[in-house]
Amino acid sequence: MAVGIFDSGLGGLTVLDAVARRLPDTPLVYFGDNANAPYGVRTADDIYDLTTRGVQALFDQGCDLVILACNTASAAALRRMQEGWVPPGKRVLGVFVPLIEALTERKWGDNSPPRPVAVQTVALFATPATVSSRAFQRELAFRAIGVDVEAQPCAGVVDAIEMGDMILADALVRSHVESLMRRMPKPQAAILGCTHYPLVEEVFREALGEGVAVYSQPDLVAEALADYLARHPDKLGTGDQSIFLTTGDPKSVSNKATQFLRRRIEFQAAN
Repeated sequence: MAVGIFDSGLGGLTVLDAVARRLPDTPLVYFGDNANAPYGVRTADDIYDLTTRGVQALFDQGCDLVILACNTASAAALRRMQEGWVPPGKRVLGVFVPLIEALTERKWGDNSPPRPVAVQTVALFATPATVSSRAFQRELAFRAIGVDVEAQPCAGVVDAIEMGDMILADALVRSHVESLMRRMPKPQAAILGCTHYPLVEEVFREALGEGVAVYSQPDLVAEALADYLARHPDKLGTGDQSIFLTTGDPKSVSNKATQFLRRRIEFQAAN
């Protein structure tokens, strides 16, 4: 009874790893659209088309529930998918909700009016497409008031991580943090708004300095998924084994994925 996890590339493996630890008996079907990564510089229509294609492949594998482990897809495509594309009996969820639940200390089912929260200044680090969508700010506004969000488009970080150039990724992270902190010198919290960023989370923490609460997605998403499945067991699909699919070269993607997770991952070509 499999759950699908979609990402534009390899970043979603950070979510898959956390979900596998939290729900070890649940088969997971991962779809990485590596041939078209990164999404962060694409148009909203392009992101929507690519995301629906990948999610449909996961539905075809027997998944009734798919997690968009890609902030860019969650920001640019999720609402449009939920409003007019997702078939009856299927569900597609994004990765913003668990972050905002943690930041505001409110459950998403709490539909009371937005109210002041403890955190007043937030630094958001994300891809250019996620930043330009303002999806995080829009969703946050449904639950909290008085929060100042300063967003930094982190161009190049995903590309460097996907290429395995962690020296370049490190340098880019430090540059982007410095750029944001010139505009917001003392954020109370920092949101790592891309599932690739946990791979360089320690660099973000070091660059931000002490006193900044850093919110990273994998464990938050895994816990939220466990809670969701406990309440909606009918959304466990018919798939019965874990599979890794890619639109890229399976051998190359498998080798990179193995480096990221430090355990052997074997991808196969998506049909």
